[in-house]
Amino acid sequence: MAAKFSISILILTVTLFVSTLTLVDSTYDMWKLSELFPRHPARWQQVASEKREANLAKIPPEWILEPQLLEDGRSRHSIVGDYIEGLLDAKSQYITDMDVPELVARMQEGILTAVEVVTAFCKRAAYAHQLSNLLLEVRFNEAIERARELDNYFKEHKQLVGPLHGIPLTLKDQFHIKGLDTSMGFIGWIGTFEGEKGTGKEKNVESELIREFNILGAVPIGKTTLMQSLWAPETNNNILGYAFNPCNRDLSTGGSSGGEGAMQALRGSAFGIGTDIGGSVSMPASFQGVFSIKPSAGRISFKDAANTGKGQEVMPTVVGIMGHSVDSLRLILKSLISTQPWLNDPYTLQIPWRFEKEYDPRGELGYKPAFGFLADDGVLTPHPPVSRAMEIVKEALQIKGHQLIEWDWPHNNETTEIHASIARGDGCPDVYDAVHLSGEPFVPEITNLFPNGKPRDPLPLPEYEEVVRRMKDYRERYLNYWTSTAERTGDRPVEVLLSPVTPYAGVLPGKYQPSTYTSSVNVLDYASVVIPVTLADKTIDIVSPSFKSLNEEDQINMMSYDPDKHHGAPAAVQLIGRRLDEERLLSLAQVVVESLNDYRSEHEKKGRS
Repeated sequence: MAAKFSISILILTVTLFVSTLTLVDSTYDMWKLSELFPRHPARWQQVASEKREANLAKIPPEWILEPQLLEDGRSRHSIVGDYIEGLLDAKSQYITDMDVPELVARMQEGILTAVEVVTAFCKRAAYAHQLSNLLLEVRFNEAIERARELDNYFKEHKQLVGPLHGIPLTLKDQFHIKGLDTSMGFIGWIGTFEGEKGTGKEKNVESELIREFNILGAVPIGKTTLMQSLWAPETNNNILGYAFNPCNRDLSTGGSSGGEGAMQALRGSAFGIGTDIGGSVSMPASFQGVFSIKPSAGRISFKDAANTGKGQEVMPTVVGIMGHSVDSLRLILKSLISTQPWLNDPYTLQIPWRFEKEYDPRGELGYKPAFGFLADDGVLTPHPPVSRAMEIVKEALQIKGHQLIEWDWPHNNETTEIHASIARGDGCPDVYDAVHLSGEPFVPEITNLFPNGKPRDPLPLPEYEEVVRRMKDYRERYLNYWTSTAERTGDRPVEVLLSPVTPYAGVLPGKYQPSTYTSSVNVLDYASVVIPVTLADKTIDIVSPSFKSLNEEDQINMMSYDPDKHHGAPAAVQLIGRRLDEERLLSLAQVVVESLNDYRSEHEKKGRS
């Protein structure tokens, strides 16, 4: 009996051993990743800590801020403008206060070198990072070395490499640059290629956009923080933590390109690149008081960039630009298009930069372009500072003789369901997998995507196709409405639509609600430009006692406005242009800026008199 029992145990042991070998063989790749990132909280925290320390080590010792300075900066309500400039030497301040066209002109004239320009911005970016935790990747040494190459070229050939020669930029950490990680906020992606190990692609791939910037002479100096997964309008991940607005530290940077918005507010680079599928460029720009353009899909290449939901091309993610003037946005977009990206990216449209008069209405003698005016979307009423910004722009344009046509399109709310169903109709399994590579937790802002801790079931294909049909129908009806405005202008349809960017004068952490002001732009695939206008003022931006909410969500939205906490927050507007009409949109954005400048000058004169 004992012998039979021993034989049975032996057979069972051999069977288990063979099964184990089979299991190990079939899951070898998973085993390698689990060896790199064991499922233990201490390990993911250690990996994140090592990443932070490695980035800090890339900052020259002379640029490291003293502990007391860091403590002071982190305790301040605002660190933009005078505060961060006070940390800089005179030359660095002088250089980093210049805008892109002026910097290019100074290097063309030989007044500044690329090394001087890149070094000054790297220094300012280093301070911005230490004060606000903005850089997931630091590239200062490589950038300065590239600047030397540009200077040598200029000395030898007496001309610039390209129209963005020596201009330092930062990018949201979705773009691959050789020698750098692309974590996209996932700890499990550190040291890998988009979560995969052993492919030979780790730190060895470059996005098409980086190739184009190299041709143009622009110099990437680092990559900025973003929302883990990209799927929330704030910025938070387990590597750098929650990103607070440097203009008002009570508020969020917005997202998912919030790190880039903050870097631009602190002028740590001459311009920045973000991505947008639901306002991820426009919102951070508006919350941080900088300009931006979100073009229609196909104007800027997104080839070989990291993303979530990579197979979704019905309403694709687009690349957007943040900067400090309309002139900068125009120069950068025009320069990128000049590289003919459609020769390398089949999803970039073959549309060269358009100079014809029809794309610049200012060139027509006596013609005053008409603007649509969307005071609110019928869903969420803008906070008082945003409504005031809208009225300022309206008055400035009317003084110049422009018509403003009230936009009474009643169907804005349709875009909320269309947008969510298309953008996240798959249930976000790729996000779930990326987070679980390291065992890190979901950040609070995206836990709603995973009820019961698991991805939602994907939308069945017939239902998905029905949503796409609704989107196409919505686009047709919206275009018909736009065209019909010619009946009210007495001439042509309105050229662009003036709208809030969001209903918020900045977002208190965790208080964001979905908004149609940006999601509708993506559903329509329209282009938009953000224009900073004013700052929230607690003495005048107060909710009227007669305010009547449009619905329960509107009541919650207005209750989230706090005049004291929002004081000093930037308030912006957006101009929305029709699909693929970026040249005209930028021209009219300049009209708005010039009208605002004249409006402010007149008010200053009246104030002095």
